[in-house]
Amino acid sequence: MSGVELEKSTTIDLRKKHIGPSCKIFFSHEPIKIVQAKGQYMYDENRQRYLDCINNVAHVGHCHPEVVNAGASQMALLNTNSRFLHDNIVLFAQKLQSTLPEKLSVCYFVNSGSEANDLALRMAWQYTGHKDVITLQNAYHGHVSSLIDISPYKFHQMSSYEMNPRVHVAPSPDVYRGKYRRDHPDPATAYADEVKDIIHKAEEKGGKIAAFIAESLQSCGGQVIPPWATSKKWHVRKAGGIFIADEVQVGFGRVGTHFWAFQLQGEDFVPDIVTMGKPIGNGHPLSCVVTTREVAEAFMSSGMEYFNTFGGNPVSCAIGLAVLEVIEKEDLQGNALRVGGYLCSLLEKHKEKHPLIGDIRGRGLFVGLELVRDKHKLTPATAEAQEVIYRLKEQHILLSADGPHRNVLKFKPPMCFTKEDVDLVVEKIDNILTEIEHTLGMTNKQNVDNEGGKRKASET
Repeated sequence: MSGVELEKSTTIDLRKKHIGPSCKIFFSHEPIKIVQAKGQYMYDENRQRYLDCINNVAHVGHCHPEVVNAGASQMALLNTNSRFLHDNIVLFAQKLQSTLPEKLSVCYFVNSGSEANDLALRMAWQYTGHKDVITLQNAYHGHVSSLIDISPYKFHQMSSYEMNPRVHVAPSPDVYRGKYRRDHPDPATAYADEVKDIIHKAEEKGGKIAAFIAESLQSCGGQVIPPWATSKKWHVRKAGGIFIADEVQVGFGRVGTHFWAFQLQGEDFVPDIVTMGKPIGNGHPLSCVVTTREVAEAFMSSGMEYFNTFGGNPVSCAIGLAVLEVIEKEDLQGNALRVGGYLCSLLEKHKEKHPLIGDIRGRGLFVGLELVRDKHKLTPATAEAQEVIYRLKEQHILLSADGPHRNVLKFKPPMCFTKEDVDLVVEKIDNILTEIEHTLGMTNKQNVDNEGGKRKASET
């Protein structure tokens, strides 16, 4: 680039002219133009600083110097496609595998979470010889055609969409507003039995299960923390299928207690395939599929070579290796545990105070704050959630909302997030909720179902 910075209005006009209209941006009616970032902060064209609470892509912090230097140094030395023998790909694979169960030992490097999940499906189909796939309600696994089919979060938005008959949707394991809630005696088994029933019904129609794919913790589905039950894995494997753990959103130490979110289900739970993306390259386009030797050998038996021009190139692998080293060196997994726990505890202190706060859930620096208009009916406070987001933006804090009703404020900041950042954000949310509730006449002694709020969900 020439170093000349466009006027914001010019950038907006050029975007409208040359970028596809379905490519949305945050705060589309009042967009922020970001020109620089560092750590957990982003800066606009006026050098105004914003606290970033949502960017799980910049996992170890925006523009981390060690990651930047690793990429720049390798780019100045060599970058080429993965058909050439080089050290970086094997060193990165070795370091990455050391964080996983021993059984998961074979890596395929690609460029995005969508590529990773698409490849995982191909492996499952080849290994099992089956075609049916079980996914979860509100799941999102990527934007390519094979993944839209298994992403209810996306295909439910399409009025003319015809669901793939080989895809079966199990209930989202949401114990707050899902089919089986916290007051159920055993919600984990109940949700697992739903999967068992789906398998039985599919088999009755002549289907055979190739895979059950699930985000280890649902993100777009509303920061869902499932009850832990490994029995669904056994149901799937008994049916001849395999288990794919999608760690694109939540891997690399974000949950605090473990490096991978699937490990929350216990030491005896080992997926057959794990997919990774977003945080793996700290903003660099990089992703990975890790699987067992058995699945990898079966994939090769198709007779078709797998080749990815950019997947596993020397620069990408140097960057990925640097990210792993920074996570370890700076104890970012430990920071996620400490700061994430502090965030949840601080939000819990405000729960009784605010009638709009329905639920607080999370692990590490993956936290959801669900807003409702009525704590008994669980009426989604969608407009109010959007109002909170826009008011925070006005106070230079970036947060977003998701879930099927877009009423869940989601925290997944860079892993260098601090307790001081938590204090600031929670104080601002507390003040904003107080103002909104006062305007709506809400108190915790009332069950108010009000149309309040000013923003439409489509604006963020």
